[in-house]
Amino acid sequence: MPPQKPSKTKRASAGPRAGAERSQTANAPEQGPQRLQKILAAAGVASRRKAEELITQGRVQVNKETVSTLGAKADPQHDDIRVDGKRVHAVETFRYFMLNKPKGFVTTTSDPEGRPTIMEFFARIPLRLYPVGRLDYLSDGLLLVTNDGGLMQKLTHASSHVPKTYLVKVSGVPAEDALNRLRRGVSIPLGKPGSNEGRVKTAPARIRTFREGDNPWYEVTLTEGRNRQLRKMFEHVGHHVEKIRRIAYGPLTLDVEPGEVRELTPIEVRALQRAATAKAPDRSDAGERTEGKQARPALAAKKFLRAGIRSAGRPRR
Repeated sequence: MPPQKPSKTKRASAGPRAGAERSQTANAPEQGPQRLQKILAAAGVASRRKAEELITQGRVQVNKETVSTLGAKADPQHDDIRVDGKRVHAVETFRYFMLNKPKGFVTTTSDPEGRPTIMEFFARIPLRLYPVGRLDYLSDGLLLVTNDGGLMQKLTHASSHVPKTYLVKVSGVPAEDALNRLRRGVSIPLGKPGSNEGRVKTAPARIRTFREGDNPWYEVTLTEGRNRQLRKMFEHVGHHVEKIRRIAYGPLTLDVEPGEVRELTPIEVRALQRAATAKAPDRSDAGERTEGKQARPALAAKKFLRAGIRSAGRPRR
């Protein structure tokens, strides 16, 4: 079946819900002189670390003068800032969106293989937007998209520990001992298959049964986001992952249909900002503590199922 194409009624600017909240959600960026690397990150040019490299390589100009010293400042509203001669435009307002990404879309702004990208759902938004983290081509569910480069970097940084909750359907029924190994953390390969980049031990994960069956669904909460992590984790204990659906990201729970976009409310944005800077909890026994408990995302997901929204539609056994 070909990947689902975004319809006009599902684009970010089309629905009345998104339009009604736009003025509430617009957050003004910081004013006045700022460090260059912060300006470049906020504009979505690069991460702060990459921006520092651009500066030290002499690729950044301010008012036609090359700046190669870290710590240099500029005013994004008034100074002419360029990278490799290309003007960096100041962000006038920050906007934040939740997309229910369908399968068959890549989570990038462009794709060299010509596959459809999630930016098709934002074609009517005249802003340079970026996805926060990734969902792979065959996965679906909650994806954040914004032009707030600073918040994006905080949320995706390894030290943020923002929890992300998924519904995962696997082939066969893992033994309880195998699930406990996943809860404690297992060694998985880094990078893409065959890359030989070494291995890393995953952080403790919360795992509980969401729906029993010959090919059960599990609710899994991670505090990191390594490449194809869920698939590698279950493959490590001998079970192939059939489906992955993200249903929660930090304080946000998925509540829109596949291919639909809505703008976040000011309360949701502030909750995300708090989550991005919160101190990491002690997760030494995270997996063991939550087995059998009804965590908030699980309750939300079941309510979502009862509502009949296809995004988290009733899994088939």
